[in-house]
Amino acid sequence: MAAPPDALAERVRAGDARAIARAISAIEDAEHGDGAALVGALFPQTGRAYLVGVTGVPGGGKSTLVDQLIATIRSAGLKVAVLAVDPTSPFSGGAVLGDRVRMNRHAADAGVFVRSMATRGHLGGLSRTTGDAALVLDAAGFDVVLIETVGVGQDEVEVAQTADATVVVMVPGTGDDVQAMKAGIMEIADVFVANKADREGIDRLVQSIEAALSLQPPSDGGWTPPVLKTEATTGQGVPELWETLCRFRDRSEALRAARRHARALARIRALAGELLFARLEQALPPDAFARAAADVVARKRDPYRAAQDLLA
Repeated sequence: MAAPPDALAERVRAGDARAIARAISAIEDAEHGDGAALVGALFPQTGRAYLVGVTGVPGGGKSTLVDQLIATIRSAGLKVAVLAVDPTSPFSGGAVLGDRVRMNRHAADAGVFVRSMATRGHLGGLSRTTGDAALVLDAAGFDVVLIETVGVGQDEVEVAQTADATVVVMVPGTGDDVQAMKAGIMEIADVFVANKADREGIDRLVQSIEAALSLQPPSDGGWTPPVLKTEATTGQGVPELWETLCRFRDRSEALRAARRHARALARIRALAGELLFARLEQALPPDAFARAAADVVARKRDPYRAAQDLLA
C-alpha cells in the first residue's frame, strides 16, 4: 500500500532516500501516482537548490563529466543529486542507458542521489516530469541538482527552461565546430565545455565556439559564456568548471530570478493545457476524435474546422 502524499512528503523532507525514489516514481506515474498532491505538499520547501543542466551532442562524455562534477561538489561539502535522462526502452518503457551504473562509485555516499529517467517519447532532451522530480530533490535538501539530458540537437533545448545554469558539452572531431554555429545551442549555453581536451582539434573547436560567440548580442547581465577545456576521464578542468558555475550563480541572481519566473509561467501554461484537454475528452463522446479524424480523411472537414467543432 502506497504511503499518503503528506506522509511521503514528510519523509522526503527528512532526506529518506527510499522516500525520494518513491516520490519521483509517483510523479512519473501520471496515470496512477499522486504526483500533483506530492508537488503541492513539497513546494513550500523548494527554491533553494542550484539546478545545473548538462547537455550536448551524443558521445560527448556528459555522464563522465557529471560523475567528476559530483566528486568536486561533494569535496566542497555540498549535497548533490543527479537526474540522468536517457532514451526510452521500446520494451520496458524504462531508461535504456541507466546512468546509475556509470556513477556507481558514489553509491555509498549518503550525500549523493542519482536517478535515471526515461524520456518516454518526450522531445527536448528531458522527461516530461524532470522539472517536478527536481522539486522533490530540492525539497529533500540537496544543494545542487545536476540534470543530464540525452544527446540533443540544436532545436532540443528544453533543459535551458528547467535549469538555473546550462552547460553545453562539445567534443572535437564530430562536426561540433559547425554545430556551435547553430543558434539553438549558442543561445542556451551559460558555459561551454570543450571535452576530451587531449584530442586533436580541441583548439580549433574552442576557436570556432569563441568566434560564434563574438557574433552574439550581449546577454542579460553582461555574462559572456566562457569556453572551458576538460578531460572528464581524468577530471582535468572540472574544478574550474564548478568554480565558473558558482561565479555565474553569484553574479546573475536577477537573471536566475527571471528564468525561474519564465519556468513557472511555462509550467503553468503546459499544465493548464493538459487539464483543459483532459476536460475536453471527458465532455465529448468516446468516439468524437475518431469521427473527426474520419471526416478529415474523407475531406468533409479540414483539421482546423474539426478542432473548432470539438471545442464548440
